[in-house]
Amino acid sequence: MTTMTVLGFDFGTKSIGVAVGQNITFQASPEQAVKANDGIPDWNVIETIIKRWKPNLLVIGLPLNMDGTEQPLTLRAKKFANRLHGRFGIEIALQDERLTTTDAKARLFELGGFKKLSKDQVDSVSAVLIVESYFENHYS
Repeated sequence: MTTMTVLGFDFGTKSIGVAVGQNITFQASPEQAVKANDGIPDWNVIETIIKRWKPNLLVIGLPLNMDGTEQPLTLRAKKFANRLHGRFGIEIALQDERLTTTDAKARLFELGGFKKLSKDQVDSVSAVLIVESYFENHYS
């Protein structure tokens, strides 16, 4: 199996969580979240992350309602994914992210209580869960 590096993004209007993972261990690690202004990141920061990790795939969390229907943020996350693809030409995958924020908060709380629950950390751990659930859906 060829090693594949994956960057995951948890899209938000104020902060975009970032994680990097690979398909050998099927695990990911959180990166520093990227600040966003109404959903628009500093593209230079995104470019720096992409140049550092040289990913084969970008996985963007798709925020859906619990019944699987789209919500206003769904369209914005898809637009973000399209912009990533347009700017960097890297393959894109959308991954259902229902419950990742809740799971991220639970995981961080287990690691260190409420003091670990900064917004940036929650967003990037959510991105970790998005990448890991992508691996589960595509490699198991």
